[in-house]
Amino acid sequence: MNTASASAPAQNRWLTDDEQHVWRAYLHATTLLEDHLDRQLQRDAGMPHIYYGLLVGLAEAPGRQLRMTELAMNAKITRSRLSHAVARLEKNGWVRREDCPSDKRGQFAVLTDEGAEVLRRTAPGHVAAVRQALFERLSPEQQQALGEIMQIVAEGLQPNEAGADLPWLR
Repeated sequence: MNTASASAPAQNRWLTDDEQHVWRAYLHATTLLEDHLDRQLQRDAGMPHIYYGLLVGLAEAPGRQLRMTELAMNAKITRSRLSHAVARLEKNGWVRREDCPSDKRGQFAVLTDEGAEVLRRTAPGHVAAVRQALFERLSPEQQQALGEIMQIVAEGLQPNEAGADLPWLR
């Protein structure tokens, strides 16, 4: 069934057949891609894709640490989901939490040496899975167009105004 536009609730602006085709192709591809990457990471490192992304975010941060709120923002997840994920990563010895010296309520997530080693061992297989699933299927022009399109969509969904309903603010 077609869906109504959120910007025109009084009028049912249904998706055209072409829009419906694009929307369903997008959903199909992104669901399969996320599953493919999740299975590869579970098989090779015993972690879901979201945990891998958190480890990468910490590895790329200065001092291999980020405030929990910043890590949630970078991962585009809720603070409660991040807290659960970090607890699991702590249990594995890959991340530790440290109190923020300038803010008694704040905490840092810190990538441990063991976490960095897991990431070092896991990254080549993950990159190969991403290449095989996405980049090897697209021409350079398609890759560029996909990047530009996803940037436009992301910018439209991430407003800068105060009070925006974004996952990491929940």
